[in-house]
Parts: sequence; C-alpha cells; structure tokens
Amino acid sequence: MKNYDTKLEFFEIIEDILDNDLVNQMKNYKQHYDVTTYDHCLNVAYLSYSFCKKHNLDYVSMARAAMMHDLFLYDWRNHGQYKLFEKHAFTHGKTALENARKVCKLNSKEEDIIYNHMWPVTWRIPKYKETWVITYYDKKSTLQESCNYYLQNTKLGNVYNKACFISNMMKRINLGLI
Repeated sequence: MKNYDTKLEFFEIIEDILDNDLVNQMKNYKQHYDVTTYDHCLNVAYLSYSFCKKHNLDYVSMARAAMMHDLFLYDWRNHGQYKLFEKHAFTHGKTALENARKVCKLNSKEEDIIYNHMWPVTWRIPKYKETWVITYYDKKSTLQESCNYYLQNTKLGNVYNKACFISNMMKRINLGLI
C-alpha cells in the first residue's frame, strides 16, 4: 500500500504539469533511442522524487522540476552544427528552463534543478542538494535507456539475453525447480 500511496502522491504533485500542452509535446521527440523525452523526464522525476522523499529533501520541487528538466522540444540529433559550447548538451538546460517558465511559476530550487542538471558536462555547479540528485538520476536513466535499447536491438544484446536465459535455467535446475 505504501508504494501505491507514494506513486499517487508523486502524480498529484505533478498533475498540472502533466496536463500542460507544452509538456505533452515532449511525447513527439525521442530522447534516448526509443524512449521519448516525456517518458525519460517522467522516469527521472519519479526516481529523483523517491530519493528526495526518503532522504528528507525537497521532493515536491524535485518532482516538478525533474518532469521539465529536458523540456527543450526539438530533435537534439538534428539541432545544427554549432561550436562545441553551443551544442545541445551545453545549451538545453537553459532552453528547458525558458520553456518551464511558460508552464508554471518556478522557485529558485526548481530553476537550479532544470538549468544545472547537466553537470559535469556543463561547468555550472549545482546550488542545491536536489540538483546533485537529478544529475545522478538523469545519467543513470540515460544509461539504462541506452543499454535496454542495445540489449533488445543488437546481436550483442541477443547473445547477452541468451546467456542470461541459460544462466537462469541452470539456477532453476540446481534448485531442483526443473
């Protein structure tokens, strides 16, 4: 019941954001392979919210800001050929913050979470503990989304999945389940 209550509270905190047309446009853009920007933000938001709630940090600001941390609304793979520090990785935090300000009023912590979530790629040091949290969960989610894609769509992934299947079968045999 506790997990259900936590998820319900999470969705209540971000309900107005999820209902926003600008935010819903993230569903039209791929973030990491087959994961949309919307789904990536939702995943990062829930993981970050859960950590902050468990560790008595500002989980409300975290959930709200994390849901908009990649609110840049373009295909970053085709976003022009600029100088290094004008590329997506360095600039989308600012773009996301500008768009998030159109969605709702943000407090200074939410602004920092959105603007500085790309540390250490950008050299802007996070001001709040919550911003450090999102930097971790954003990278973790990116790795999970990328690895999941490769495990499902490459020959190496097929070999890995077969090895896991064989390993699980061996464990079942050893436990006398088969």
